[in-house]
Amino acid sequence: MSNRATSQPILSVVVPVHDEAANVAALVGEIAAVLRPRLAFEMVFVDDASRDDTLARLRELQALHPELRVLRQLSQCGQSTAVHTGIRAARAAWVATLDGDGQNDPADLPALLAARDQAPADIRLFQGWRVERKDSAVKRISSAVANAVRSRLLGDATPDTGCGIKLIDRAVFLELPYFDHMHRFLPALVRRGGHGVQSVPVSHRPRQAGRSKYGVWNRLWVGIVDIAGVAWLSRRVRRSEVREEG
Repeated sequence: MSNRATSQPILSVVVPVHDEAANVAALVGEIAAVLRPRLAFEMVFVDDASRDDTLARLRELQALHPELRVLRQLSQCGQSTAVHTGIRAARAAWVATLDGDGQNDPADLPALLAARDQAPADIRLFQGWRVERKDSAVKRISSAVANAVRSRLLGDATPDTGCGIKLIDRAVFLELPYFDHMHRFLPALVRRGGHGVQSVPVSHRPRQAGRSKYGVWNRLWVGIVDIAGVAWLSRRVRRSEVREEG
């Protein structure tokens, strides 16, 4: 086992997966290839009760990648819960997230880290921005409409809130209100907490195997209720500077 695997990680990479047996090996290998020369890190893959061989593949990969930790949710709870599970278990102060389908490129992780190192201290979320989407026309249109509706109603000033690759301060994330689908609203929630958000252009790749878990209905219409809830939370936040006396 390498010193980087056993030392305190500087970065935790959290990846939620559900029925992604054909994608996890390549994704684990890419993350390791990008980060091993740069910093101490860990990978936290959260299996959301997959029905295929995802868990078995991840267990096999642990023999090759000592940085890999595998958590299993015994009942399927969705992407937001898997991300929340992984970030709670993460050991580093900063956490990167990637979708488990391989469409996010781990080669973009250094760009997120560089943006963090150059940004003002109040920015605690670096949100990926897929400038050129590699999805079907239906998926691109539904995502564009969903992003436009969210941006108009929440004012989160973020062009691509649905991009799975992000870099976030773990402590800030754990202060956010947790609910299903929260991963789609992280920029608005982080801004609600008084922190800054910066969008970082990233690449996007076609899905090579498996099938998408999202369509028009669960990407847009189901989210309308969530948008209303996040807007309600944002309107009711109260913050004040605090000074200790004496």
